[in-house]
Amino acid sequence: QVHVVESGGGLVQAGGSLRLSCAASGLTFNTYAMGWFRQAPGKEREFVATISWSGGTTYYADYVKGRFTISRDNAKNTRYLQMNSLKPEDTAVYYCAVDSQRFGTANPNPRQYDYWGQGTQVTVSS
Repeated sequence: QVHVVESGGGLVQAGGSLRLSCAASGLTFNTYAMGWFRQAPGKEREFVATISWSGGTTYYADYVKGRFTISRDNAKNTRYLQMNSLKPEDTAVYYCAVDSQRFGTANPNPRQYDYWGQGTQVTVSS
């Protein structure tokens, strides 16, 4: 059974930074593409960033480009989302999603992903 867990959320002032982590068990995480998504209250879930299984390709939503960085640590079987220059509009629950198949490409479409974590709350105060 696949289990995905996010961590690292919290409360931060505007302009601050947070690093989210995503760990997955029940599969060889290093061979799967993954994505970060977020959902703010009253809004639909939206794409944030994605990384291919090899780590060679990344895509970012325009509203986080230049501020957020997705990365991975194969030794720790973990993916990260470094978030800098945070804004109040970044406030949301952030979700880690893992591809349905191995060796996938980076993809902003949430339908590519079968395995989702429970989310971690990020709150940015003004």
